[in-house]
Amino acid sequence: MDYKSAGVDIEAGYKAVDLMKEHVKRTMREEVLGGIGGFSGAFSLEKYMKMEKPTLVSGTDGVGTKLKLAFLLDKHDSIGIDCVAMCVNDIACAGGEPLFFLDYIACGKNEPKKIASIVKGVADGCEMAGAALIGGETAEMPGFYPVDEYDLAGFAVGIVDQKDMITGKSIKENDVIVGIASSGVHSNGYSLIRKIFPMKESNMCEYISSLGSTLGEALLAPTRIYVKALKAVKDASVTIKGCSHITGGGFYENVPRMLPDGVKAVIEKKSYRIPPVFELIKESGKIEEEAMYNTYNMGIGMMLVVDENDVDKAMAAIEGAGEKAFRIGHIEKGEKGVLLC
Repeated sequence: MDYKSAGVDIEAGYKAVDLMKEHVKRTMREEVLGGIGGFSGAFSLEKYMKMEKPTLVSGTDGVGTKLKLAFLLDKHDSIGIDCVAMCVNDIACAGGEPLFFLDYIACGKNEPKKIASIVKGVADGCEMAGAALIGGETAEMPGFYPVDEYDLAGFAVGIVDQKDMITGKSIKENDVIVGIASSGVHSNGYSLIRKIFPMKESNMCEYISSLGSTLGEALLAPTRIYVKALKAVKDASVTIKGCSHITGGGFYENVPRMLPDGVKAVIEKKSYRIPPVFELIKESGKIEEEAMYNTYNMGIGMMLVVDENDVDKAMAAIEGAGEKAFRIGHIEKGEKGVLLC
């Protein structure tokens, strides 16, 4: 009797590490100390000591049941982007610069090529965010997970000078809400999606003209990473007063999180075109409009509040960073919350 006969293949673990090294190497920053394979990851903060009050900000999240689609379609090379995005977008919402990321993969059976494919996606996301992938863990857990399934979670740390943190405290009446387009469903609401659409490969591989792709391709589109767009706005000397990452809970839960007491956000639903995938979900599942806005991002992955005089500069900076921006609403006095009209 040995560990391999119990379902844990140590040699496969070594092979997975060898395959992922090339991807991890792409994400390295000059502040990273040491290499891959240590018991911990080290990152020097020396270059940030000139900040008045250097403040660490962190985020942790997973991909959720979107993974079920990756299993079904045997596509694992982009799901890591989702994991990174869910963490670093939250850091960017606070005005932070993501510094480094760590991933955690738990699987029923360690298949080195599959693990390396997952890590490739993580590394791609880290490159998009400018973060270093300085460590992680792959846990082979036979009997706990099915042999062809895994879970993926991550943790990111960023930094911001305390005076530059985005807190929402200065938001006032007549400020403008700018929305940045999402790439689709992102990483929330898939438990509902899995109830609406048959989880069969033939169904997910069906081409749908309104989407311009198969259903599976549309649903697996990775979450947008908004770090560079928000940095571009800051570099354009625009003060971002408030910022909201539209994740689980949609508009109704996430927009109020950036608001101070005494004001509400008014969102104009016709200010941008809702992507076809949301119309398909709504019609196929016979879902009420309010429930859609309470579950999905509806085409807006990130919102920021700026002064009315800064709207054009903010939108130009976002577009210059390769994202699509829309003027989607404004701030009014009232009970804290969001009004869709």
